Amino acid sequence: MRLSALLKEISTIKKMSMLTIVAMLVLAISGCSVSIDAQQYKGVTPAFEIEKFFDGKVKAWGIVQNRDGDVVQRFIVEIDAYKKDGNLILDERFEYGFGDGPKTRVWTLTKNADGTYTGNAGDIAGPATGTSYGNAFNFVYEMDLEVGDSTYRVNFDDWFWAFDENTMMNRSYIKKFGIVMAEVSIFMQKQ
Repeated sequence: MRLSALLKEISTIKKMSMLTIVAMLVLAISGCSVSIDAQQYKGVTPAFEIEKFFDGKVKAWGIVQNRDGDVVQRFIVEIDAYKKDGNLILDERFEYGFGDGPKTRVWTLTKNADGTYTGNAGDIAGPATGTSYGNAFNFVYEMDLEVGDSTYRVNFDDWFWAFDENTMMNRSYIKKFGIVMAEVSIFMQKQ
């Protein structure tokens, strides 16, 4: 009788231990994710109007940090922004302080009837989708990202926040399987 009670207790402890481990894993994984409530920015000013900000020359300074917070890239971007055939063109030229990446990227952004934007660039997998929220703008897309000798399909959750009509901050969360693998911080200023 005592042996069966002991075995039953050991079985209960094992089940509780497995549940504890699973709960801890779920918490750990959810802690590696970022979820921004876009609605909180709807009434915040100044409003970020992408076509007004990107009208002419813009200069940007940025870093990329890995999951440990280490800076793995530092760069400057010169952006020539203009309208062509009703689309917004962002012609970007990158210069790296350290780390490697694309030397150029040309975005073509089209404003949709509902006020959202669709964007395309040569190294972007499929169309990007952009939505304005007051002083914020969210851009989501997939990219094939080269890391060493490998290429990974990752998701970008790209956020822009206006400081004033000439200055803006951009924060990108690079995700794989819903987990943030790296973060990009960029400050932009109209020239």
